[in-house]
Amino acid sequence: MTSDMTRAPVRFSTIGLPESDRVARWEQHNAEALIGLRCRSLHETALDATEINLQLPRVHLARVVSSPHVVERSLSDIRRVPSDAMACYLTLAGEAFFYHDYGVRLLRPGQLLICNAERPFMRGFSQGLEELAVKIPHGVWRQLGGPVSLPQPLLLDDGAVLTRTFANLAARALRPQPAPDVSEDILLDLLLSAATGGAPSLSAVHLSVAKTYIEEHLTDTGLSAARVARGVGISERHLSRVFASDDTSVPRHLLHRRLEHAHALLRTGEVATVAEAAARSGFASAAHFSHRFKERYGLRAGDLLREARART
Repeated sequence: MTSDMTRAPVRFSTIGLPESDRVARWEQHNAEALIGLRCRSLHETALDATEINLQLPRVHLARVVSSPHVVERSLSDIRRVPSDAMACYLTLAGEAFFYHDYGVRLLRPGQLLICNAERPFMRGFSQGLEELAVKIPHGVWRQLGGPVSLPQPLLLDDGAVLTRTFANLAARALRPQPAPDVSEDILLDLLLSAATGGAPSLSAVHLSVAKTYIEEHLTDTGLSAARVARGVGISERHLSRVFASDDTSVPRHLLHRRLEHAHALLRTGEVATVAEAAARSGFASAAHFSHRFKERYGLRAGDLLREARART
């Protein structure tokens, strides 16, 4: 699997700006980076808002965290700052309302909203906001077979597969150093499948979900291919084929990630001993870990830890 994450995410925040300028600067940033909106804070306190943006070859991805406020995209806003795009919002924390021509929807964490950004809407976040936002140009959406003329915005709740996988992949893409195995194709496939009700590319999705499951249970010494397969909801044989399509296997990938995790702990001096690094990375045996570490990195784990201590 090749990565599309060739650019580093860009961070913008109103925190630290003059309080009287924050709303205007937030509106300006979103008009340039994402979708033009009018913003109004719900309280007398200044707007605290932070956005991490990543422009991919075809779509724009963002993670937004903010204090309580309301945003509106009116007909005049659409004429002033046209986007010619679909907007996708995945709520991560807090609740949000979405007001549009057909009524009001309430969004809870884990729910995904897909709408046409060229239709007026209003959104409100009474307890603050934490979400993922995706801007997909209409041309790209049409090429993928997505419906531009939605009869009304789609509100989807499929945290077991599509939205959960999308959230994990997007979070990894928005890291300061994006994960190298995150693919824009899979992100688009997940969103399109959610919008159309079609089946995503199962091998790609299962690989992403399986890797996410491994990350979440990396320190568990009892983690095995059988357990990963149960966690993903597929057979162990199919899981093996999925990893083979990525030129690896579950045991090799698990060992690779555990060694990387341990290397980071040792390099930064976050552990007191090699045995602690091994235990915190899911190795049942410190001796086995030391052998594998030397085999992988060409130096002893203890030497790396001593180098880290010498720098402090």
